[in-house]
Amino acid sequence: MIQTQVREQGLDIAALQDKYAEKSPMQILEFALGQFENIAISFSGAEDVVLIDMATKIRNDIKVFTIDTGRLHRETYQFLETVREKYDLEIEVLFPDTAKVEALVKEKGMFSFYQDGHKECCAIRKVDSLRRKLANVDAWITGQRKDQSPDTRASIPVIQADAAFSTQENSLVKFNPLANWSSAQVWKYIRFNKVPFNELHQKGFVSIGCEPCTMAVLPGQHEREGRWWWENSADKECGFHSMNSVKPN
Repeated sequence: MIQTQVREQGLDIAALQDKYAEKSPMQILEFALGQFENIAISFSGAEDVVLIDMATKIRNDIKVFTIDTGRLHRETYQFLETVREKYDLEIEVLFPDTAKVEALVKEKGMFSFYQDGHKECCAIRKVDSLRRKLANVDAWITGQRKDQSPDTRASIPVIQADAAFSTQENSLVKFNPLANWSSAQVWKYIRFNKVPFNELHQKGFVSIGCEPCTMAVLPGQHEREGRWWWENSADKECGFHSMNSVKPN
């Protein structure tokens, strides 16, 4: 259904996947930002600021949003402000529903995710905010890479119909321009273009989320091992990219 709805808007997602599968991130961004006026970049980490740096070379009116769960590291808040100032951006900061957070903490305490798993907390603090934002855009851009998670991201295309967040009223397109890039390529771009990055990366943190759920990794460990380290590796998605976890029939 979602594929059909998007095709009715004049986009054949399957054809675009084939056409742009081997294109550069800049070429994918140029198409995305040229095709959609109402499109936004989801920003939190190193990959996302690379996309912001690229996008500002294409358009001077890009839209960027981030989600403040209320439990981020101090360094992450500083990073967000640095990016805002460097690129002269109005970064839209989304916050979770206060009543839902208060109810969760009242019922289960501050660290229920260590016993119950991270999905409930992430749904309240992150996914609800994302869903609210995506209901008001036609497309969004993420920094997902295939090599970030062999279990959930290995097959992500550079362009896809977002079945997780599309609705009957709003058919959403999702762009993953860095899907084929490695971590080494991301950091080469950051160094060469003097792109700002989170100070936590200099302290052994690779994949950075909320403070209670993120830890530094040792040399040789996969980057996602520092996220929700107490859970099964195949389940390390917060809900932003939940469609990645759906196994094909």
